[in-house]
Amino acid sequence: MHLSPPDMTIAERDALLHAFDSNWIAPFGPALDEFESRLADVSGRPAALATVSGTAALHLALRVLGVVRGDTVIVPTVTFVATANAVRYVGAVPYFVDVEPHTSNLDPTLLESVLDRLARSGRRPAAVLSVDCYGACADHSRLRAICERHGVPYVVDAAESIGATHRGLPSGSFGDLAVFSFNGNKLVTTGGGGALVGSEHFIDRARHLATQARRPGLAYEHDEVGHAYRLSNLSASIGVAQLARLPALIDATRAVHARYCDGLADVAGLRVQPTDIDGRGNAWLTVIHLDDDHPSPLRVAQTLLDDDDIECRPTWRPMHYQPVYDGYEFASTGIADDLFRTGLCLPSGSALSLDDQDRVIRAIRRELQVAAKSPPRPSSSTVAMPPPVPLATERRAS
Repeated sequence: MHLSPPDMTIAERDALLHAFDSNWIAPFGPALDEFESRLADVSGRPAALATVSGTAALHLALRVLGVVRGDTVIVPTVTFVATANAVRYVGAVPYFVDVEPHTSNLDPTLLESVLDRLARSGRRPAAVLSVDCYGACADHSRLRAICERHGVPYVVDAAESIGATHRGLPSGSFGDLAVFSFNGNKLVTTGGGGALVGSEHFIDRARHLATQARRPGLAYEHDEVGHAYRLSNLSASIGVAQLARLPALIDATRAVHARYCDGLADVAGLRVQPTDIDGRGNAWLTVIHLDDDHPSPLRVAQTLLDDDDIECRPTWRPMHYQPVYDGYEFASTGIADDLFRTGLCLPSGSALSLDDQDRVIRAIRRELQVAAKSPPRPSSSTVAMPPPVPLATERRAS
C-alpha cells in the first residue's frame, strides 16, 4: 500500500489517447493550452505556465523576480528539498525559518522578527518563499502583509495544496507568483510536471525563459540563457482530465482524513494534524503526531512497511538537518524539531479503499500497543531523529 499513488480513470486514458492520436507530441498544443487555462481558473490568476516540474516553476519564479547570486531568500525549514534547491539554482542563499506547530507552515511571527532583524542590519531578502505543507494553506493573509510592509516579494510553493483554500480564496492565488506540482504522488498529477501562476506580465516573462529564451521569428535567435521547461502536450492532456475531477479527488482525501481522525481518536498520546485552519485543506497527506512515550515515527514506519507492506513516512526532515544545507542561517523556535521527532504521514491517496484505511488504522493501533513494550528493532533506514533545539535560537552562516 503506497503513501499517495496516482488516481487514474478511463477519463485520463481517453484524454491521453486523444492527444496521442492528434500527433501533438511536443511541448505545445491544444491540451497544453487548455491545461494552462484551467490552472489559471483553479488558482484565480490571470495566467498560468505549465512546466516540466514544480522545481522548474520555482526556479522560473525566482528568475522572473530578479533574484540573483548572493541574494538571501527566506525558506521555511519544513519542506521538500526542492524549495531550497531552487534558491541555489539562481546562486542565492536560503535563510531557513521555523514553522507553526499546528500546520507545519511558515511562522508569521517569527518571519516578522527575522525581517525586522535583517532590516536593522541593512539586509533585505530578495524574496520570501512560503510553502503550503501537506495540503493546508499557510497563513497567507499575515505572511503577505508582513512581506508588503518590508517591501519583499512573496512567492508561494503551493506544490501540495491545489484545490485548498485560505479564507475563501484558492490555493495559488496568493503571492506575486505561486507554484504547483503534478508529480506522480500529488493529488493532481500529470506523471511529473508543475506550473507557475501569476500576472500576465510575470507569466509572459517566465514563458520566454522556459522556451530557451527564443525570440519570435523564423531564425533561432536567443537573447539570454533560458531553459527547456515547458510541459509536453501529452502530459497536459492527463492534467486536463485530472483537473475536471479535482472536487471529487479532494472529497475522497478529506474522507480518508476524517476516517483516520475517527479511527484513532481514542489513542492516548496521538494527535492528527488538522487540515482545516483558516481555510479548507485538500488533505493530500494525513499526518499524525506521537507523544514521546510511543515508539518513534521512524520505527513505526519501518515496522509497518516490513510487516504489513504499508508505506508510511516520517514528516519532512527539516532543511537545517540536511547535510547539503549544514551551516546555513536558521531562525528556530524548536517547533520543526518537535514535528519531525513526532510526525508520521499515513497512506492518504484519493483511491484508498475503506478496507485499506481500516487496515492502516488497525496496524497503527497494534504497533503503538506492542512496540512500546518491545526493544527497538534494527532499521534499514539511515534517518536520524534530531535532538531538541532550545526555544528561539538562531544559527548564523559560518
